[in-house]
Amino acid sequence: MTKPFFLTFAGCLMGVLLPVSAQTPPASPASDPAAAPAQPTPAPMKEVAVIKTTKGEMTLEFWSDVAPKTVENFKKLAKQGFYNGTAFHRIIKGFMIQGGDPNTKDPSKEASFGTGDPGYKIKAEFNPRKHEAGVISMARSMDPDSAGSQFFLCLDAAPSLDNQYTAFGKLTKGDDVLQKIGDTPVLSNGRERSKPAERVGVESVSIISVPVK
Repeated sequence: MTKPFFLTFAGCLMGVLLPVSAQTPPASPASDPAAAPAQPTPAPMKEVAVIKTTKGEMTLEFWSDVAPKTVENFKKLAKQGFYNGTAFHRIIKGFMIQGGDPNTKDPSKEASFGTGDPGYKIKAEFNPRKHEAGVISMARSMDPDSAGSQFFLCLDAAPSLDNQYTAFGKLTKGDDVLQKIGDTPVLSNGRERSKPAERVGVESVSIISVPVK
């Protein structure tokens, strides 16, 4: 009686065991997509300009949707270091501050301040954006397509400039710095009282990437 029982028990064990080659190995975390940790989605980024002046820093966002070529021109010049060492040569309290003239790098060229450019002109991109406090726009002569590198920042609303000058961005930081520059004492230059009594330098204009909010 003992032997048949032993064989029957052994037969049961043999029925439960599977050949090694037929067993399915457990999935490792590396080969199982469901077990791998989820990777965070990179935050969308955008480029902004940081204008470092002798009176503090200002940060600007760009309006590429309404003035794409103007924005790209400003970015290109900034990345080349074109604006580094220039100055705000024209300040009208309550109206605007103007800079971007390469001639302002050399104080001995004061007589020519306001006439410099990068050696070329860009076409105007007039658009519906309003000229309000903190808005950056391109300076130009009577010719609508005469802008090059010079720009101005509005100290207050200037509706007379709407659709007449190419607005292409606005301050996101540094409104206090803008107003501080706007309060700089000025002298007459023979045509208007807009000549800064002290130099307001632009130490650098940097283009950096920041997360889109």
